[in-house]
Amino acid sequence: MKTITFAVPCYNSAEYMDACIESLLAVGDDVEVIIVNDGSSDGTAAKADSWQERYPDIVCAVHQENGGHGAAVNAGLEHAHGRYFKVVDSDDWLDVEAMAEVMGYLREQMEYADPTDLVIANYVYEKVHENARTVMRYKNVFPVAQEFTWDDVGTFNPSQYLLMHSVIYRTDLLRDAGLELPRHCFYVDNIFVYQPLPCVQTLYYLDVDMYRYFIGREDQSVNESVMLGRLDQQLRVTRIMIDTVDVEAIENKRLRHYMENYLSMMMTICSIFLRMRNQPGDKEALDGIWEYLRDADPALYRRVRLKVLNLGANLPTELGRRIGIGGYHVAQRIFKFN
Repeated sequence: MKTITFAVPCYNSAEYMDACIESLLAVGDDVEVIIVNDGSSDGTAAKADSWQERYPDIVCAVHQENGGHGAAVNAGLEHAHGRYFKVVDSDDWLDVEAMAEVMGYLREQMEYADPTDLVIANYVYEKVHENARTVMRYKNVFPVAQEFTWDDVGTFNPSQYLLMHSVIYRTDLLRDAGLELPRHCFYVDNIFVYQPLPCVQTLYYLDVDMYRYFIGREDQSVNESVMLGRLDQQLRVTRIMIDTVDVEAIENKRLRHYMENYLSMMMTICSIFLRMRNQPGDKEALDGIWEYLRDADPALYRRVRLKVLNLGANLPTELGRRIGIGGYHVAQRIFKFN
């Protein structure tokens, strides 16, 4: 068994995928790299096959019809043979020095019958065109370099969440959780992190800058103009998150609080961007997503609706709309997300 499987979803990634794969191969020989060519029309397929030919014991090229990021992650998980599983997008990369520490711990876990469920490290927003970077750390939240449980978790700061970039799940935990991401849908990374968390019993955090998240391409899903055009998919993902986790049934108070706050953040994003776009039908869509949460869990709805961020995002009248959008842009500058 390999120590870890890296799944690399690729769609027309020929221009930049090599740097990503090189960073994964530098981690060691006990890794598996699954390149998922998701119906690309450029040279991605040929590059994937070339990498497999050069490293047949490490790299596996999987070719499929285009199904979107979620379908590519599903394929990676289906083919994974590693004890641990991590998604690395084809325009991102892993830091070699940080991964030396991460892999040291993962290799230790290969000796145990009950390895740690979730390993966490920092990620870095790499705004290459601006020659700037922002490191997202968790040392204020998690004990460093020791296994812990949800009872040991501290308080997350605003805009501080576990993202796909920062997590390494035990592969069998993802499978046991029944994780299957929707096809032809962006923003599924939220489901990837959120849905399996109630199954996690043990965690381990390393304060190293592991994942380098490239920010700067105009077609990136986190680009504000792109998000405005894909709000239907943001709403779809939020509904799936509401459906897949019964937050009220989570026994651990700290985990339940985190899951509630994460869902609240998703509701805030839906509210802000629907009001920002402000096209015919958007008010009905906004009312619809809040009604969806209320119908699923009235008590959770009341708590989420009354959180400060959602009160601000849903202020009535045109003036309230402008205040809410302005507050979002101020937070964007302060916390430097995207």
